[in-house]
Amino acid sequence: MIYLDNAATTKMFEGGADIYKKYACQSFFNPSAGYNKSIELAKELDGVRELIKRRLGTTKGSIIFTSGATESNNLAIIGSKRNGKWEYVFSLGEHPSVYNVARFLESQGHIVHFVGLTKNGQVDYEVLRRVVNDKTRLISVMHVSNETGAVNDLVKIGEIRKERCPQALLHVDGVQAFCKLPFNIEDFNADLYTISAHKFHGPKGVGVLYVKNPSGLKNIVYGGGQEGGYRSGTENVPCIMAMKYAIENIDVEKNYQYVKGLKDCFIENIEKADGVSYLQTESPYILSLSFSGVNGETLMRALQDKDIYVGVGSACSTKKAGNRVLESMGMNIDEIKSHIRVSFSEELKLDDIQKACHEIIDTYYTILEKVK
Repeated sequence: MIYLDNAATTKMFEGGADIYKKYACQSFFNPSAGYNKSIELAKELDGVRELIKRRLGTTKGSIIFTSGATESNNLAIIGSKRNGKWEYVFSLGEHPSVYNVARFLESQGHIVHFVGLTKNGQVDYEVLRRVVNDKTRLISVMHVSNETGAVNDLVKIGEIRKERCPQALLHVDGVQAFCKLPFNIEDFNADLYTISAHKFHGPKGVGVLYVKNPSGLKNIVYGGGQEGGYRSGTENVPCIMAMKYAIENIDVEKNYQYVKGLKDCFIENIEKADGVSYLQTESPYILSLSFSGVNGETLMRALQDKDIYVGVGSACSTKKAGNRVLESMGMNIDEIKSHIRVSFSEELKLDDIQKACHEIIDTYYTILEKVK
């Protein structure tokens, strides 16, 4: 198998699975209980919080454990909402777990602005500058696009906020960046940052919301008051500790350079084929391609018969018609229909990439002959 859909999910580290079993079957205690083993477990969770903050590049703020990126994004946005004539700003490139919350706010009568994308997939910074004002409560943007791999200039966005709306909170969906791209959160001063473990070889069902100033956030789940009262419910300790294992065993800089080499190799091979175009973006982990004259989903299904797995966009929105992100970038309907997404992992080898390119091109031409 050659798995090229790592933006959808990654294979969990086997060592992480061993850790999961340990905390599910041996150290299985509830960290909210009052006896020693539970108190020790709670301290271990606090150690994970500090680890995550160090990886983000900060000593400030709080780490809230959640069930994943969808919950983290919902908590960041709805938990930041306030009564009054506040305005909320989102890009059109956001994941459904952000975009659909924005639409919900709009349906509730809040003023919501959507900022389009440029042709390279980044937020249109000039439009953002015009839209934000002294009534802006929240700006929410992706760090890395899950569709295209475009990396938003968060430093520039932070500067726009400082200049135009210093009172606004900045929420960043960092799902495709954390443990993949080298960065320091202090450089762009995010108030809220979303993380999902299964995007970097951790387990599904666990995520994180980093909160710089918890006093600016309200809870959206009510219960026993865990996670400082911001996210009630017994912590998913086995998944949290398996996530810790993944973080500790990822060398971000080394992986970044290696995966960049894989992406460069893929582009070098695929651009030799007539009818194939691609979007050159900053993240080495994601590549967006179009295959003229062939439906991307048809190509994806044909490739799976050869044990090669690619995506056709966000795994959370593939059952819906159209593609909001690509449309916002100015792509026409034919380009969108012929689109696939290839996403890489450090576990791939150059031989895998070369073989995959050969099979993709061969499959593309075979389908093209049939549809002519």
